[in-house]
Amino acid sequence: MHSIDDLLQTVAALRDPESGCPWDIEQTHQSIADCLIDECCELLQTIDRNDLHHMEEELGDVLLQVVMHAQMAKESGHFDFADVCRVVNEKLVRRHPHVFGDNRLAGSDAVLQQWDKIKAGEVKRGPKQSGRFKDLPRQLPALMYAQDVYKQICKQAMDADAVINREAIDAEAKSMDEDVAEMGRKLFEIAAACRIKGIEPESALRRYTQKVVDTLESAPESTGA
Repeated sequence: MHSIDDLLQTVAALRDPESGCPWDIEQTHQSIADCLIDECCELLQTIDRNDLHHMEEELGDVLLQVVMHAQMAKESGHFDFADVCRVVNEKLVRRHPHVFGDNRLAGSDAVLQQWDKIKAGEVKRGPKQSGRFKDLPRQLPALMYAQDVYKQICKQAMDADAVINREAIDAEAKSMDEDVAEMGRKLFEIAAACRIKGIEPESALRRYTQKVVDTLESAPESTGA
């Protein structure tokens, strides 16, 4: 029977300067950053296919990336895997007082509101970020980034008329049915049309979303409907 300790020992052995693997020894946080993206995408593929057999393997590959980064941090004296586990466990307990305390909540909407309130009051680790979109990682795939940016626009009631047409968005939403396959078809047609026109859709969407972000970050702190 294997445990997380076995994996930690294996990765430490791979990184051993004297007897480890030359390739593993050479790696840095930056050099294997893309590996994490690749492994997460492969995991998502198994989830989309409901392929539980291969999901087991892909979860392991994602976990390996976490352990590798933790081992590198341990070697440099910053933190280790136990610290990673401690931090995330403390965060889960802190953000779920309705489970680990006496503050019972009625539904998921109340949970999300409480989560945002607790998160806003936490002391952030690392360099301080500023701005209305400070919590959004810009490395997200363009479609996810655009969706999250619009979510923040609505959540913070920003006046975004200079960069988005709310009436057009609302009209498009009203015209849509809730058929996921139909929505997928429309998105595919947009991607295909971009291909015909020689436009890279990922880049085009990312650039425009970034324009939205930059415009709203520099705008006065006024709010709109």
